[in-house]
Amino acid sequence: MTADNAAKLKVNEVLDATVRAYADQPAIKVKRDGTWQAYTWKEYREHARLAARGFMALGLEPKQGVAIIGYNCPQWFFSDVGAILAGGIPAGIYTTNSPEQCAYIVAHAESPIAVVEDAKQLAKFKEVWAEMPSLKHIVMMYGSDTDPRVISWDKLLELGGNVAEADLDARIAAQGADDVCTLIYTSGTTGNPKAVMISHDNLTWTARTTLRALGVNAGDDGLSYLPLSHVAEQITAIHGPMAAAACIWFAESLDKLGENLKEVRPTYFLGVPRVWEKIQAKMEAAGAQNSPIKKAIAKWARGVGLQAGYAKQRGEPTPALYGLAGKLVFSKVKQALGLDRCRIQVTSAAPISRSTLEFFLSLDIVIYEVFGMSECTGPGTISSPDKWATGKAGYALPGTEVKIFPDGEICLRGRNVFKGYLKNPESTAETIDGEGWLHSGDIGTIDDRGLLQITDRKKDLLITAGGENIAPQVLEGLLKGIPVVAQACVVGDARKYLGALLTLDPEKVPAICQQIGSSARDVTSAAQDETFRRFLQGEIDQINGKLAQVQSIKRWVIITNEFTIDGGELTPTMKMKRKVIREKYGTQIESLYH
Repeated sequence: MTADNAAKLKVNEVLDATVRAYADQPAIKVKRDGTWQAYTWKEYREHARLAARGFMALGLEPKQGVAIIGYNCPQWFFSDVGAILAGGIPAGIYTTNSPEQCAYIVAHAESPIAVVEDAKQLAKFKEVWAEMPSLKHIVMMYGSDTDPRVISWDKLLELGGNVAEADLDARIAAQGADDVCTLIYTSGTTGNPKAVMISHDNLTWTARTTLRALGVNAGDDGLSYLPLSHVAEQITAIHGPMAAAACIWFAESLDKLGENLKEVRPTYFLGVPRVWEKIQAKMEAAGAQNSPIKKAIAKWARGVGLQAGYAKQRGEPTPALYGLAGKLVFSKVKQALGLDRCRIQVTSAAPISRSTLEFFLSLDIVIYEVFGMSECTGPGTISSPDKWATGKAGYALPGTEVKIFPDGEICLRGRNVFKGYLKNPESTAETIDGEGWLHSGDIGTIDDRGLLQITDRKKDLLITAGGENIAPQVLEGLLKGIPVVAQACVVGDARKYLGALLTLDPEKVPAICQQIGSSARDVTSAAQDETFRRFLQGEIDQINGKLAQVQSIKRWVIITNEFTIDGGELTPTMKMKRKVIREKYGTQIESLYH
């Protein structure tokens, strides 16, 4: 069968097939008390099924949501897969989300059950429980609580033992491959996230196709550390490894990622741009401490490595001294990073700079770019060892189509395209046209090899260096709620945090300054006055306190003139021209990141 007409499979069918073939092989590994402990595929399935029966014992009905919030761990996997087996629909929540944001997702997904990591996450839900009428039970991955509505993980499994296996099998049999089985909440422009409905076939087909294209096989090792509420991590850590029988190791934390990389030595690794940038920065800092001789050798080797990298892309022979550079430098660098076994290094979720790509390419570490979005179950295009180019986002996922529409927009069609947005037919119709094309909102070109290059973003959604999708309009609306702020433009695309350009209302400045004890009386003097700036920071801090960490405004700058139509910053209908603002105030924007 070709990729596009392969049989449609449900999640349980993929899991069952892997268990039949690899029952005693390790499926996941977690570090406890300093020792890596493994769950075999057989044990994985048993725990997921027991969690599913536990959810049923708590009253979960088919098509109801199961909210999950917590750092990557076995319980997250068992909750997610268990919810699907029981006929429920898991809805991951970012660990940085505020109580109000958690309440919205639980209520929107109509979740009677939420699974939380610990007391810290539990506190968020307790604070807003009254706003979640559907929520009846909370399960804690770790710890316990005196509230009778809150149960421990062990209690969930104990309750599962009281539900017959046959009852769970009946739930599984009632599901269809085209049924929605997962919700991915992604940032929208209206203030609340949209729920991307993903089907069994979306997940299983995309996972199989992606890992096959990358060359991930049984016995390969991956490291899970990115948010599991993000579709990319679900494909590369849950459903992809399930299809390929690869083993996933859980990083202890983001702070220990470097240490865990050296322990696990994965054979494939997904890093968002910010991760690659941090690795690069540490390597450059370490290299600066080397002796002049070592620096000279590294410089020579990197020159050879870069030549070799581009030669491989063109299908040409590598430089004669490429092998020597590998022995002297490349092999040692890879071993020091924990990438000595790694065949596939991937970047996705946000744009990455060519300088970072070439830095690693010069060290014989090829980073394969993938382009996609939640609405196409993760990857829309993919780069692989047999077809890639630095600065290009890859080719259409096998079995799918990628097309550049007349206005330059990148559109996709295939079995990876989602079912629509939950309870939002209007946005669904805007995103998927009558011919089944998913409109990405990105602008790009396709070269004669079929490789995609992203050139701009049609929609205004910001994607930070960490891969988080941020709707700037929502934040700008909050900033403009500060009495003295006239206009706000949030920036942060491909950056490590968000910043803001603010203009002030010249009519309100004098009175505000007088109230707060500032001697400033106009926009220009207020922009430089420390008393006024402290006041403005306090107002922004209050806004940040109501937002997730990734949405908070870390730094800001006052633009002393207003955005106007004549100045080119606004359209005739008073909408901001973001590209013009980025170019016109590039110096001020750069100042926010230095």
